[in-house]
Amino acid sequence: MTEQGHPLDLVAYGALVHGLVAAGEVDVALTVRDKMVERGVLPDANVYNVLMNGLCKKGRLSAAKLLFVEMLHQNIALDAFVSATLVDGFIRHGKLDEAKKLFELTIAKGVDPGVVGYNAMIKGYCKFGMMNDALTCVQRMKDGDHSPDEFTYSTIIDGYVKQNDLRSALKLFGQMVKQKYMPNVVTYTSLINGFCRTGDSSRAEKTFEAMRSSGLKPNVVTYTILIGCFCKEGKISKASSFFELMLLNRCIPNDVTFNYLINGLTNNVATAISNKANESLEIKASLMMDFFRTMISDGWEQRAAAYNSVLICLCHHKMVNVAMQLRDKMTSKGIFPDPVSFAALLYGLCLEGRSNEWKNSISCKLNEREHQIAVNYSEKLNQLLPQGLTSEALKIFHTLL
Repeated sequence: MTEQGHPLDLVAYGALVHGLVAAGEVDVALTVRDKMVERGVLPDANVYNVLMNGLCKKGRLSAAKLLFVEMLHQNIALDAFVSATLVDGFIRHGKLDEAKKLFELTIAKGVDPGVVGYNAMIKGYCKFGMMNDALTCVQRMKDGDHSPDEFTYSTIIDGYVKQNDLRSALKLFGQMVKQKYMPNVVTYTSLINGFCRTGDSSRAEKTFEAMRSSGLKPNVVTYTILIGCFCKEGKISKASSFFELMLLNRCIPNDVTFNYLINGLTNNVATAISNKANESLEIKASLMMDFFRTMISDGWEQRAAAYNSVLICLCHHKMVNVAMQLRDKMTSKGIFPDPVSFAALLYGLCLEGRSNEWKNSISCKLNEREHQIAVNYSEKLNQLLPQGLTSEALKIFHTLL
């Protein structure tokens, strides 16, 4: 635009800086800031706020503080948004004292922190287990004519849970509902975590159902907490059913989820096998458990069987890319892909309509015996398809004979 005789104004520069920071290009955005100053366009509080936010998210607090000082030297008034951005940045990186100093400076300069600013400080106190300070901050918030919102309540409930004070968390939850505030995913997940910490998986599961009944979608943290709890209690079938529910609802697991499942299966092999007779009475039959039992029966090493069972579930639910990442992680731990891994990944690729990619995605170095094992498991996977359909994977196996 400048080359065409239309110099950028503050609004245009602001939009450019915002776009660059949103794309993660903070250094480029800082260069743009330098250019605009050279051309006589001085950044306003909004531009500084965006830049400081980007720096804080990358953990570059020193640079963010320098910008803050520069902003004040430019006689740009401190506002609530800039303050909240820096307070949150300090807290995210464990610098509570600096967050407190800035928060108090904001108030001393006559700037109302607003709900966002108060919530950021409350979050900091809760993160460090300083619940009395958090409650004092809530009172200051009320004295400043601001009402606590869902985030405030959820933050304090989570803080209580992490301090093993489930009673106070439940009491506050009751007050929250009574005052017509809607609990969110964080609220319910915190309570589920609280029940799991006390070994009350039954109430944790009931809270999970209440959460879903209210129209909220559990996230990866919610599912992982429950899966971990059931695994620790030796309720492997229950853990696997929640894992498959998670996949069914297109919630992508993380490394913590996988670790719970792998360790849960390998540490409870006897339980996993002996529970087969009772499984249908308690919960829907589990795909993961079915394959795990089959592999153990076929003589597979426990950890390899556990990894493959998880791979199979991921592939069946069309999460092949996630499955491949897990395959790479298992390889890095010295558990190498085998005929079942190959069958699972090939099945998944075909299920996603990516059969032409298999040669570039999965290694096929199977001898005759391994090939037959892969075919056997591929046929078992084929039975999961609607009646009358045959997986493209089986056709590929026949071409490899």
